[in-house]
Amino acid sequence: MARQISLVVNPTARRGRGAATLAAVEARLRASGAQLETLRSTSWSHAEQLMAAAVRRGVDVLAVMGGDGMMHLGLNACADAGGLGRTALGMIPAGTGNDLARGVGLDPEDTLAAADVVAADHRGALDLIRAGDRYVGAVLATGFDARVNERANAMRWPRGSLRYTVAALAELGVFRPLTYRLTLDGVVREQPAMLVAVGNTTTYGGGLRICPRADPTDGLLDVTVVHPVSRLKLLQLLPQMRSGRFARDPCVEQLRVRAVTVAGEGLVGYGDGERLGATPIEVTVAPRALPLVVAAAR
Repeated sequence: MARQISLVVNPTARRGRGAATLAAVEARLRASGAQLETLRSTSWSHAEQLMAAAVRRGVDVLAVMGGDGMMHLGLNACADAGGLGRTALGMIPAGTGNDLARGVGLDPEDTLAAADVVAADHRGALDLIRAGDRYVGAVLATGFDARVNERANAMRWPRGSLRYTVAALAELGVFRPLTYRLTLDGVVREQPAMLVAVGNTTTYGGGLRICPRADPTDGLLDVTVVHPVSRLKLLQLLPQMRSGRFARDPCVEQLRVRAVTVAGEGLVGYGDGERLGATPIEVTVAPRALPLVVAAAR
């Protein structure tokens, strides 16, 4: 029996540029001998419904073509089905950030290469972050970074990744250290911080290496704490996140845990760039929770 692939597409990804490669992606998936159905989403909720229905039907692969928001929906649909050996997620990056695809070794700019990975159908499994009632694949943000995301979401201009740069500069002008209550593997800490990020993979924000040592197969969560610094110092650190070099600064603390609760007045959590809601948020690692189509080992 031919392998069944449901391809869920966000036609508006990259302001419509993702749709331009759809025919080529479909051709590569069909060339693998798979039985392919393409499902075009019209909204966030519609995409969620399409993915959940495909997983319930028991398709072999749920291939998601879009950005991190679409991948977030896809990984939740596959992980919620429980256990391995069921519908695997195939990632075909076609968004702006593509951090989850980057975190599993895909080229975030090469949509067709990712389609070839899905076509080859090598299986693996990925750890996930369990945050309340949602799974997160890449990073959970709760501080300055979450405030930037919140501000960017409310902006109509500019479009694309530049919006987050503008939002970061605007937030920097008013930001003050936040008061956290963290419970790290049962140990309680109360402290001020600029941000606390919990990572399964290394990057967020389109390639910012906020958790540079994170490994989504090690059964652990990487926690990055940026302790209080001046606005000037934070401004200096932001570009260093692109390489991960910021983590060498004495104001940055990195931890590895299996569970963390993030709490604090006025704190909001974002996972994979999507709003999860106000804290407290109980976060645990979910080892090998996501069946995934991965690139073959070289």
